[in-house]
Amino acid sequence: MKAVGWVLIALGIVMIIIKGVSIPEKKTIIDAGPIQVNKTENHWYGWPTYVGGVLAIVGVVMVASAKKTS
Repeated sequence: MKAVGWVLIALGIVMIIIKGVSIPEKKTIIDAGPIQVNKTENHWYGWPTYVGGVLAIVGVVMVASAKKTS
């Protein structure tokens, strides 16, 4: 449980710093035998900043509440 908490903290911090990702998608417009016309579009996938904050807080709570093992 402690390891999951640390992962959530790291993921939350990254999500606060990086607001989203842009993924290029290649589409074929015309495919007429040996002639091809392709188009590359960038799609933006973003997330709200508060989601990263919530993940980081949940991670801190998980790490703080994890039982200590000897």
